[in-house]
Amino acid sequence: MTNITVKTDLRGMFGQARDQGQRTTCLAFAASDSHAASRGVWEPLSCEFLFYHAQRRANRKPSQGAMLVSMLEALRHDGQPHESRWPYLTDVPADLTQWVPPAGVAPLFRRAGEETSGAMDKIIAELTQGRPVIVLMRLSWSFDWVNPTASWTRARRAAGPQSAHAVIAVGHGDVKGQRAVLIRNSWGGGWELEVTAG
Repeated sequence: MTNITVKTDLRGMFGQARDQGQRTTCLAFAASDSHAASRGVWEPLSCEFLFYHAQRRANRKPSQGAMLVSMLEALRHDGQPHESRWPYLTDVPADLTQWVPPAGVAPLFRRAGEETSGAMDKIIAELTQGRPVIVLMRLSWSFDWVNPTASWTRARRAAGPQSAHAVIAVGHGDVKGQRAVLIRNSWGGGWELEVTAG
């Protein structure tokens, strides 16, 4: 990590980062973990349950990424149980009739969220109030190859093919005079990155 002057650090609200593997579930992980952190005592919530209900609401396949609007609806109306009630699956069953929540899953925890613009000022304001922020990003290949200081400068126009990705903003500060946000990813424990405004 570079020498960041930390102003807000919410990493203590979270447990170890989980790994989504090869599935397109980054938004479910970001929503689940920010929801779990907001409950006050860390206990992971079921990404599988949340992703299942978001995909049903949007009439999307489990091989497709989730949409923010359906994820927010699933959080608000369907909720999610603890992770132990329906653990994350490495792979979805080939027979999709088998991809269903276990019967009688409870308790369910719900949360109301809202969509807003991703302006850096708004993200920092939320973090300062002690609220982690789900951030949807368009990434180029350079995100996979961050420099040895674990920092990545957000380009105004990314070169190369881009893909959508969801992470959680968990802190902010300054790096060499530029505002920076610390993000939590769903690519396994120990993955942290400072994203500076470019």
